[in-house]
Amino acid sequence: MANNCTRVRHAAWSVSAVALLGLLTACGGGGDSAGGPSTLSGTAAPATGGSASGSASPAPSATPTDGATDGTAGAETSSGGTPSEAVSASGSVSTRCHTSELRASIGRDNPGAGQENFPIVLTNTSSHSCTLRGYPGAAFRSAAGKQLGPDPKRSSGSPDTVTLTPGASAWAGLSFSNPEVSEAKAATPASLLVTPPDERDALTVKWPGGQVPVSGNSSSVFLTVFAPGTGA
Repeated sequence: MANNCTRVRHAAWSVSAVALLGLLTACGGGGDSAGGPSTLSGTAAPATGGSASGSASPAPSATPTDGATDGTAGAETSSGGTPSEAVSASGSVSTRCHTSELRASIGRDNPGAGQENFPIVLTNTSSHSCTLRGYPGAAFRSAAGKQLGPDPKRSSGSPDTVTLTPGASAWAGLSFSNPEVSEAKAATPASLLVTPPDERDALTVKWPGGQVPVSGNSSSVFLTVFAPGTGA
């Protein structure tokens, strides 16, 4: 009788172990039996359709324009695909320079072969670093505030992102043929409106360069991309 009870108890333990093993197998799961693929933390969910309908509004157009036509000194200038925030090699974020953080000035003329060449200088007056990339907007103005001549054109060039620490400067070239040489119709501006890349508000600078061509032969004015320094 005792042997029979022992065999019964052993059989009960075996049944319980098998049942427990089955329960653990059903509940444990190695992840392969889940109903769908899991999304890893930090990865974007897969696209469910075609291209997105929205656009990244802060990012400028990849196709530069030749400045504004409404006399706002190219207020909506494009920098050729520059985001409003740039990440440096060290991983720190540097925001683009806004008009309110900059001071504009006109450097000394560097003439040559009948050509006048002035650097447009933007200096960071803020307490933090910011970036410039691309072309400035520019327009000559009379004392009465009227724009003189068409918007400047853009010389060919490859824009680079220029990081300005507080107090640092970047410059873009402004060039035109001397009106006395080209025989273009000329006028003497009172000021130059300068708009930083991707900004709407302009800075007004007293024009020190005398006459500029406004129409006729060789009347075009050209701008270059920003580079570090003052262009001196």
